Amino acid sequence: MRFFSFTRKKIALVLGVSLIAQSVLLHIQPASAADTKTPAATPAPTTTTAPAGSELKVNAKSAIIMEASTGAILYEMNADEALPPASMAKMMTEYLAMESIKEGKFTWESQVTASKNAADVIGSGQLIAENETLSFKDMFSAMSIYSANDASVAFAELLGGGSEENFAKMMNDKAKQLGMSDKAHFISATGLSRADLKDPPQSIEGETKMTARDAAILAYNILKDHKEILDFTKIPTLKLRPTDKTPMINWNWMLEGNSTNANFKKYAYPGLDGLKTGSTDDAGYCFTGTAEKNGMRLISVVMGTKTEPERFNETRKLLDYGFNNFEIKPFLNAKQAIDSLKIVNIKKGVQTQVPLVTKTGLTFVTKKGAKDTDFTITAEALEESKLVAPIAKGDTLGKVKVTYNGQEKTADLIADDDVEKGSWIRLLFRSIKNFFSDMFKGIKGGS
Repeated sequence: MRFFSFTRKKIALVLGVSLIAQSVLLHIQPASAADTKTPAATPAPTTTTAPAGSELKVNAKSAIIMEASTGAILYEMNADEALPPASMAKMMTEYLAMESIKEGKFTWESQVTASKNAADVIGSGQLIAENETLSFKDMFSAMSIYSANDASVAFAELLGGGSEENFAKMMNDKAKQLGMSDKAHFISATGLSRADLKDPPQSIEGETKMTARDAAILAYNILKDHKEILDFTKIPTLKLRPTDKTPMINWNWMLEGNSTNANFKKYAYPGLDGLKTGSTDDAGYCFTGTAEKNGMRLISVVMGTKTEPERFNETRKLLDYGFNNFEIKPFLNAKQAIDSLKIVNIKKGVQTQVPLVTKTGLTFVTKKGAKDTDFTITAEALEESKLVAPIAKGDTLGKVKVTYNGQEKTADLIADDDVEKGSWIRLLFRSIKNFFSDMFKGIKGGS
């Protein structure tokens, strides 16, 4: 009986090798469409929110603080109520004007001519005559420094094919593209109310409105896509023309450049270099500010303060709160290995494993003094059908997710080495080796 049992084991081994060989030969045929490796989808951008500070009280109809590199919200108060933004609406006019430069449609030296409609618009500005031509840069200076309505309408007509109404439609389209809420609505390039427009739009209803969150999102996108705006908004005073007797004075009293100005130095704020003021009877006093300290830039918005000084005093509260309580904390670096998923197994490769590292780093806005233990890390490899050679260094093979106090961010995990596809003979002998290894383990375990 012992001889018969041993013979059966030998026969089983031979049959097993034969079956393994057939299986390997099948597996080394060209991969089907289901086996081919497809690029990982690019993660959609996510909105991150840092803890709000209930202890901060702001005397305005609405307010918000946003960190400018991540979009993290540090504080908000009534931030989703649609309100008239007054001249803060010009941030969208500025965005579209700078976008036309980036797209090559115009240069800063291009000439812009003010129509009668532009020259006659009421409100701030009234510096530019009918048919007067200025460079794109000078016209932009008037709009961004002096909040000039005439310059804003001149840009609207230039970019809107001669019509401010067409330009307002462009503003609304861009608002959707930038992720602003459906409450954001523009009827003019200036932010003037319908009653103050000489030729109000017929095809666009309602009034210009934005939420404080919308204003912050718009400012975030301006700073991300067209940071050159700060070269204009940081200027306290500037002559529009060399022959002018008096300069334009920036309506933003908080500019750091005003620290030596006798009238405004008590409002000047270190690192503040923008962005846009606004005021009308309907809107009250509004201000979207931005300042940078110790490598962190903040965006603040106040809407509907009762007085002009108050919009700056309340902005100071917001910025002080943000800078005093929060910091930017790099948590993961690019090319960093994750302890819980340092390697993954690879099928059909010369090597059977490949090391993984992060494709990019992850940065969080945290309360000051946050510890590494406040973060949660989870890592996961792609499904096995996608972990098949050949693998190129840099291929995405997994994801790592980091969570902190409501903020959640992900980064790709990528191969840190190449893995060539193994030859059929290599794969055959590997399968045979694995088979015998498993078989003898089974025999040993059963003895």
